[in-house]
Amino acid sequence: MTEAHMRYSQWWDVYFGVVALAVAGAVLIGDHHALWRRLVAAGVIGVMIIVHLTVDRRQIRVNRENPTTAIVHVVLFAIAVTLIPFATWLLFAMIPLIFQLVGMRVAIVLVIVVNLVTPAVDLFTAPEMLRSDLIIALISAATGIWLGFWIIRVIEQNVERGQLIAELEASRAEVARLSHEAGVSAERARLAGEIHDTLAQGFTSIITLLQAADPALRDERLALAVRTAKENLAESRALVAALAPAALAEGSLPDSVRRQAARFSAETGTPATVRVTGDERELPTKVEVVLLRAAQEALTNVRRHAGAHEAAVLLAYGPASVRLVVRDDGHGFDPAAADGFGLNGMRARADQVAGSLTVLSDPEMGTTIELEVPA
Repeated sequence: MTEAHMRYSQWWDVYFGVVALAVAGAVLIGDHHALWRRLVAAGVIGVMIIVHLTVDRRQIRVNRENPTTAIVHVVLFAIAVTLIPFATWLLFAMIPLIFQLVGMRVAIVLVIVVNLVTPAVDLFTAPEMLRSDLIIALISAATGIWLGFWIIRVIEQNVERGQLIAELEASRAEVARLSHEAGVSAERARLAGEIHDTLAQGFTSIITLLQAADPALRDERLALAVRTAKENLAESRALVAALAPAALAEGSLPDSVRRQAARFSAETGTPATVRVTGDERELPTKVEVVLLRAAQEALTNVRRHAGAHEAAVLLAYGPASVRLVVRDDGHGFDPAAADGFGLNGMRARADQVAGSLTVLSDPEMGTTIELEVPA
């Protein structure tokens, strides 16, 4: 059952009960038919109420189609109308109930059948009323089917909107999380780069200059200065290592990328190969962070969106740049319309190191993400 049905199901019960009781009361009060016919008709309506309370409500709440009880209601309705034609006013409760109990196609058939009950009774009891009652039945059936279709469509649209809102909220939360992570990573990389390029380099220069002035360090003051500079150099390198991603702290960039691919394969069951070309060399921390984060994000996109059977990662060291390529054979997407998928975060990181990000995607060829950074 949809959330809309769950929210208003008790009011459907009240509506059905009010209409059924009102018709049953009117049947009992009327004096145009024998008392036994009125009593039996009212009793049949009472059975319909009991069936609804004991069977229909449970079936409707679990969203389970039940043509059997719908047919039971149609039969009971036909008995009531045969005994007392005034009972045809139960159509106001019958038609919505039918649409709740069965699917659209079966509901259309049963609505037509239930509207033809009165003209069918007229064939045996009041032939002179057949034409007018048949016209009324056709109008009632058409109106009931249209209203049923319209209400169901409105409910479906509300459900779709609710799902879309939930997806948008989830996407917004994901974007906020990725933006936060990107900001934190960028700041850590910036600090690591600043420490490496200023403090660490400065201490190295001080040590070099002091040792050049007194290679044997016979002057105790120069020896103390060198020791102090080396200690501070070690501290600055420790800070750089602490600010770098944990994956990079455990090894080189190629090793870290291989670990990410192995983790991807272990979590998804999708094979992911890693190939490294060119001469491996140490890169600035901020460049390694950008390349590693891009590999992580690209593999995350493959896991979440691609439905791929395999993935491949290439890390190519060139003379003046390093290129990261992540390919998959999934169903692809439209890069021009994709604001999410972590692509914005990857582009932002690429801009931080003057790199360029290229995204190629096709439903038949899968997706290729290429990041090239000068290094």
